[in-house]
Amino acid sequence: MAGTETDTVEMIQEDDLPGHESALEPKPDWEPFYPGSGRLDGKVALITGADSGIGRAVAALFAREGADIAILYLCEHDDAAKTKAIVEAEGRKAVTIAGDLGDKDFCDEAVARVVKELGGIDILINNAGEQHPDEDIRDITEQQLKRTFQTNIYSMFFLTQAARPHLKKGAAIVNCTSVTMYEGSKQLLDYSATKGAITAFTRSLSENLVGDGIRVNAVAPGPIWTPLNPCGGSTPEKMKDFGESTPMGRPGQPNEVAPSFLFLACEDSRYMSGQVLHPNGGTIVGS
Repeated sequence: MAGTETDTVEMIQEDDLPGHESALEPKPDWEPFYPGSGRLDGKVALITGADSGIGRAVAALFAREGADIAILYLCEHDDAAKTKAIVEAEGRKAVTIAGDLGDKDFCDEAVARVVKELGGIDILINNAGEQHPDEDIRDITEQQLKRTFQTNIYSMFFLTQAARPHLKKGAAIVNCTSVTMYEGSKQLLDYSATKGAITAFTRSLSENLVGDGIRVNAVAPGPIWTPLNPCGGSTPEKMKDFGESTPMGRPGQPNEVAPSFLFLACEDSRYMSGQVLHPNGGTIVGS
């Protein structure tokens, strides 16, 4: 196992992670903007961190486009039940699976359950993440460093390894990196390091799988209004100005990010692999 259950609980308690969207005010916008067009008809999508935030918005949009959804999450059962209800309201099947994505055994078991209950996996969305802001690099404990890497990047290896036998030609993997990979973040040293690893992983995995007809891309969101930031250690003072430094002068909403995941998951992007999209409020970064 990547870490004990006690380790995970302690890290959750440290910053009140992963955070309940049900307790967040104002509520993030997850609703899709448009009617579906069948771009994911008959597909099965496994989405990590789908209980809230960007993951919930992706689940809602994918369901509207015709996909059945596996909702993987850590422990926020109320939020996961809400996402499940959203998917089912679109007429699609949904299964909720709770556990620690930093644990390889859990990832293996989760994939096996998705295949059994939903019939396979066509799309893997590696979205789950955690962050723990620190002013000084010396404040980052060994436990925190391990947890951040386990959740943010180890999980992507574990899930891809487990899902690989089930991914056929035409399958898609979309990973969630971050604007912090390109700009850096003086208070999110370990988090930003994982996001750099995710981008490198995306490009390398694309090279590894593209010959088999499996595309791998990524999305690098800017500041998005989700439970991750207010529950991940940011103070109320910092959250007051959250997102105002972007050219658009505001944080983004989850349903403004979800279409990037849809584009990369469907056949609209069939000539793209190893690429990163940047829904970040207009911030110019290197690709």
